[in-house]
Parts: sequence; C-alpha cells; structure tokens
Amino acid sequence: MKDIEIAQKVTPAPITEIAAKAGLSADEIDQYGSAKAKVKLPLPRKSTKRKLILVTSINPTPAGEGKSTVTIGLGDALTKIGKSTMIALREPSLGPVMGMKGGATGGGYSQVIPMEDINLHFTGDMHALTAANNTLAALIDNHIQQGNELGIDQRRIQWKRTLDINDRALRRIVIGLGGPTSGVPREDGFDITVASELMAILCLSENISDLKTRINRIVIGYTHDRQPVTVADLKVGGAITLLLKDALRPNLVQTLAHTPAMVHGGPFANIAHGCNSVLATQAGLNLADYTVTEAGFGADLGGEKFMDINVPAVGQAPDAVVIVATIRALKMHGGVALADLGTENVAALQQGAANLGHHIHAMQQYGVPVVVAINEFTADTEQEIQAVKDYCANLGVEAVLADVWGQGGAGATDLAKVVVKLADQPSEFKPLYAASDSIEAKVNAVVTKIYGGANVEYSGKAKRQLRSFVKYGWDNLPVCMAKTQYSLSDNPKLLGAPTGFTIKVREFVPKLGAGFIVALTGNVLTMPGLPKHPAALDMDITADGKISGLF
Repeated sequence: MKDIEIAQKVTPAPITEIAAKAGLSADEIDQYGSAKAKVKLPLPRKSTKRKLILVTSINPTPAGEGKSTVTIGLGDALTKIGKSTMIALREPSLGPVMGMKGGATGGGYSQVIPMEDINLHFTGDMHALTAANNTLAALIDNHIQQGNELGIDQRRIQWKRTLDINDRALRRIVIGLGGPTSGVPREDGFDITVASELMAILCLSENISDLKTRINRIVIGYTHDRQPVTVADLKVGGAITLLLKDALRPNLVQTLAHTPAMVHGGPFANIAHGCNSVLATQAGLNLADYTVTEAGFGADLGGEKFMDINVPAVGQAPDAVVIVATIRALKMHGGVALADLGTENVAALQQGAANLGHHIHAMQQYGVPVVVAINEFTADTEQEIQAVKDYCANLGVEAVLADVWGQGGAGATDLAKVVVKLADQPSEFKPLYAASDSIEAKVNAVVTKIYGGANVEYSGKAKRQLRSFVKYGWDNLPVCMAKTQYSLSDNPKLLGAPTGFTIKVREFVPKLGAGFIVALTGNVLTMPGLPKHPAALDMDITADGKISGLF
C-alpha cells in the first residue's frame, strides 16, 4: 500500500483533542479546519523533564534513509512506552514535493497527517514567506526607481526574489526592461523560498519583536562606496514583519497514532540551516517530557547546523542523538549499484559503513550520547543487520533495528527504550567552535572535524569578503555551510568516507538577520531544478477531491 493510501485510511482525531493531549487548551490554539491548528504566542510552559532528542542520518542516497519516518516512529514509540512526547518537524517545500524527493511527512505507518494538506499549502506559511520576501524585493526596486536616496548600487543588490518551486529558468534573470516607467534594468535571480533568509529568520525568532529586529538587520545590498544597506535603512521592517505575524506561530498536527506534532518552518539543510523553527522545538519542550526533532540531510549538514546554530537559539542541547541508516544506503556507499541493492553483500556493506562511522564520530564530538537506528527494509538479511550492529558495537555505540514503516511506533519500542536510557545519562554539550574564532577558523573546524576534509580553498571573491566582514564586525557570527548533501566532500559523486579532500568556498553570503554567514561551496545551487520525470507527472485528483500520486 502506498503512503498516501495508508494516510487516507486514518481519520484524524479532532485537533482540539490533540491539543488537549499536548496540554493546550482551546483558547491556546486557533483551528485551521478540524485537523490543523496554530499555537498562540507566547508559548505556555508546562513540562518539567524536558528531554530533547535529535534525529539525523548518514549522507542520503537514492536508496533512501527514511529519517522523517524514523523521527515520527520514534515519537509514537515513546508515547507507546508511556512517555509524554511531542514531535517537531519541518514543513515540506513544494519544490521537492513536485520534483524528485517527494513530501516530508514520513512514510508507511509512521506519518504525520493530514499528509495531503501538510505537503501542499498547509496553513499558508510558505506563501506568506514568499510574499514577504518579494514585497521586500519590490520595495528595494521601487526605492531605486524613486530617486535612490540611499545610493544603492544596483549591481550589488544581494536580496533575491523567491518561489517555492524548483525553477532553474529563474536562477539568473534581468528585470526592469520596458523603459523608464518599468524600473531600473538590472540582473536579478530567484532562490527557492526555503533557502531564503526570511525562512531562516522565521525559524530562529523567539517572538514578533525578535522577528522584526532580525528583519531590520537584513543586508539587502551595498551602496556605491560599498557600505551595507539594511532593511532598517529602507524603513520597511514593520511592513515585512506584519506579513509574517501568523506564519511565526507553530502548526499543530498529529501522527497516524495521534501523537501531537509541531510542523513549522522548512529551511533546506544543504543551502540553509535545515532545522524546524525554534518555536516548534520550544513548544515541544514546554509541553512534553520528550521532544523528538530532526535536522535535514546527514549529520554533516543538518546535524552540525542544529548543534552550532540552533542549540544557542533553542537554549538546550540534545540529550541524545539518533543517527538513521539503512542497509541499502550503506551498501550504496560501499559501491553497490542501485539496481543491485536487493542482493546480500556484506563486504560492500562493511565498506560503506565507514560513512556511518564518520557521522557517529562527528556527533560524539559535541559530547552528546549517540545511538544508531537501522531503518528496516524487507530485503535486509540477518547477516547484514548483524554486520551493522557489530560495526557500531566496535565503536562503542548501540545499533537498534526499527521497522517504523511497517509497524509504526510498535516497530521502534526497542529504539525508544535505548533513547530514554541515553537521554538520562549525564552529558556536557561542547560547541564545535567559539564565537570569537575567525570565520576561517569556523569553516576549517566544520571541514576538518565534521566532514573529514584536509583543507579549505577560498576564491578571490571569498577572500575579499572575509576582509570586509572583519571591517563590518560580522566575523563573530557562526557559519552555515552550503554543500552537497550526497557526500562529506563538496563533490556529490565522492561517496563513503573520503579523506584528504579540499573544500572550495566560492562565495560568502552574510545573513545578519538570521545571524550567520553562509559559505557557498562547490556547485551547490540556491534554486534547484526539476528532474526529467518530476513527481508532478504522477499526481492527480478525482472529481470528489481525492488526491493520488502524492508521496
């Protein structure tokens, strides 16, 4: 049975019941229909134990890892063994939904529902972000058209327009054509909405006041004498903030097993910071004894960014880290072709397990206990499963088999018990670098300690930017690495656990509102393209409104 068919067979409990289960009264939510709600701000505080569990993974492959599925299954399993639990996830972007990856609501019997709504327009957060982003873009160009009092150099505007769909044709465009009444011609471009700074700001803001402060700090470009221009200089911070007043509030939904889930914010982890909103995570911590959250892509991207960017904003480090791996993906990291993954190959599995081992070591550097979740597939053999368990045992880490796709929470109770045990252990979180370190030192720390690389090479442009950041006083910010998700290196074809490689930083993008500096590496793109066979080709809707082909 397909994921959407499983989801459509379950009737969501009224969202008021889910809210009550989470400890929220009817007055503390605003309903969006019968199965969705937004939580009012400020967040209530009702939990006392407050355990935070981070789910991350190995480097993704076309074989699939199922990180969201494990996150949801683990949340249901914790509920099943009697723990008060909340799940916190990112909102899906229409880019992957209509493209290649599909939705982001889990799979099988570990899903959040209503999956069609969540994967499509949900509560309108993505549209609000897109509108706010493009309103700011329009105001910038209008300022230039109306006399350019700030002296903005249209060649150095860094604020791009956005669209929440993969559209390669919009990566680089020319606007303002059509004569004097149609604006000032200049080169522009689009990012996908989930890569925008406003998305990052929304996910890191504590309240409306913080949201407005961060928006005012956004650097939209530079003057002719290369001085930064901010939203505060344009005096439009209030207008942009009000467009996001409802989008800032976390969304409450449920799993198939009716475990409460906050689904809010959706930055990509390969080109942004890859974590759901701080408010969603804090809502879980304020309401439940255990909050299970995930970070996008592998531990080298979302996992590292959660630790170095999100932890200071959330105000709490994870009490345990779950690294998701599949036998299929590990064999692919060991050199097995996609078509041959159904055949037992312990030797290739052991070779590919080095990728898992690298991520275990990377997460352990933060001083937090780690467990490996083997997300079970039907073709996995006993010998292959045991090989992964033995490999992890040699590293001093337990690996637990979880059948969350086929059994939901019932298939992850063993994992849940290990997570509870680890979360109760004393640990001392250690950040990867100090805020006072130079940007070069921070990048080097991520590359050498998390990726396993040997060197960092900067383009001439990146070197010039580094000097200007020191002059502007921006060098105390954390770094957000934009890198391919498929490899520990910046070469997507270099699988497994490569060593001795050099990461090439081609450009930096200061995102002062978000509070970090983005380092663009390799050929990573901030506006993806659609594949040859986009998922949209397989989608349909019947006359009575039943959706098919969504996954």
